[in-house]
This record gives sequence, C-alpha cells and structure tokens, in this order.
Amino acid sequence: MANITVGISDLALSKNREDTIITYSLGSCLGVTVFDPESGVGGMVHCQLPTCTSEDKTKATTNPAMFVDTGVTLLFQKFFEMGGSKARMIVKAAGCAAILDSNGFFRIGERNVTLFKKLMWKNGIILKGSETGGDISRTLVLNMETGRTTIRSKGEEREL
Repeated sequence: MANITVGISDLALSKNREDTIITYSLGSCLGVTVFDPESGVGGMVHCQLPTCTSEDKTKATTNPAMFVDTGVTLLFQKFFEMGGSKARMIVKAAGCAAILDSNGFFRIGERNVTLFKKLMWKNGIILKGSETGGDISRTLVLNMETGRTTIRSKGEEREL
C-alpha cells in the first residue's frame, strides 16, 4: 500500500487499488477528490487560490493546480484520460476555511468554494460530499481500494 502525498498547488491520480492519496493542511485551500468505482481511477487536487489574476497568467500555465479554475479542470481531464467516467464519478470536496482571516478581508476559502461550486454546476457534475468553511484545518484522504474519502481534523476522522 503506497501513500501518495499531494502538496499545496499539486495533484495526483492513480489506478492502483493499493494506493492512498492524501493531502495535509487544507485551511483556506480547496481539496477535491474524484473516484470511479468501476474503472478504479481516482485523484485529488489541492488548490490554493480561486483564479489567477491577469498578471499571474504564467503561474496558471506553469502550475495549474494552484488555482481552482485550472486545477479542478486539469484533475477531471486527467481522470477522463485514465479511463474515469463522468457518469460514475464521485466528487467530494473539503477545506475553504477562514483561517488567519478573522476579519473576513481576503475571504480566500469562501471564494475558493464559490468558484468550485460554479464550476461543478456549469459542467453538470453533482458533488457527492463536502465539508467546507469553518475555521479548522483538515487532512483529506482518498482510499483507492474502497473509494472512501475521509477527513481528519482535531484528532477525529469522519467520512465525507
């Protein structure tokens, strides 16, 4: 059983049922998992910001996983290329907390989840589970054998 760690502004996919894909420290960042139980394809992205600004377009080109709009799109594209099916895809999301932004000035987490939900709606994809918002950091885990997606936070684990 291999652990595949997804860092900040990173993504990973697998077709190996023995793998576990995990990302740590989802604060205001958005973590998304996708899994197809029939083909066994699954993946995860850890997006830091909602969109790139016009002066940062090169960042989206060199590191698309940094942004929700380009990172989630790339995750789904690679998922389909590996044999995942839109009809069978199970998508779950976590993160988007208001951490270190108690005054609500930046609202990065809120902007991340809003853009993600718009992206899902626009593409006709149903979100099967989520835990977003609040003020806690989360660890997101995708078990490739079962497709089970869990959240770890404050010493507790729960399924999405």
